[in-house]
Amino acid sequence: MSAQTAPGKLPRWLVIASVGRRPKWTFVRVAFMIVVSFVLLKYVLVPIRVEGVSMEPTYRTGQYNFINRLAYVHHGPRRGDVVGVPWYDKARGHVLLLKRVVGLPGETIAFSQGTLCVNSVPVEEPYVKKRPNPRFVPPWEMPPVLLAPEEYYVVGDNRSMPIADHTKGQFSLSYILGEVLWGAHP
Repeated sequence: MSAQTAPGKLPRWLVIASVGRRPKWTFVRVAFMIVVSFVLLKYVLVPIRVEGVSMEPTYRTGQYNFINRLAYVHHGPRRGDVVGVPWYDKARGHVLLLKRVVGLPGETIAFSQGTLCVNSVPVEEPYVKKRPNPRFVPPWEMPPVLLAPEEYYVVGDNRSMPIADHTKGQFSLSYILGEVLWGAHP
């Protein structure tokens, strides 16, 4: 038996490796995978590219991640989850922000001398690595905000920047797109 093939004809092993033993079924499998990939990326996993410094050092500008839109089908966001929320920015238009959930429905949220307080009790935030230098940026101060039912308070991890420069606030559950897949918890 000869291992040679006729000129212009591919070796059988190469044909099998590229299109399988049954080429018609290979086409069906490829079409199925394309449809599944489209549905997955359109309706389940939303790709996101991090822009800006508000979530540093947890997420840095230029990193890519995915938001799982099915994360909150059976339960709501938990404190510490990193979620995607839509936002309208005058300069950039509609954007998708990554923010950390710090307040849950019915809670009262405040910042006092740079410390997050939930229902007037200080909360330890291990994911906050950058604290402001009091010589340049005053510690965060925010009066208490009462969250309504189905409302969550989200904010970035980078607390070294002035509170006024942060996009933060209350979002109803219907506006929370989903949970970030990697690095979501401290």
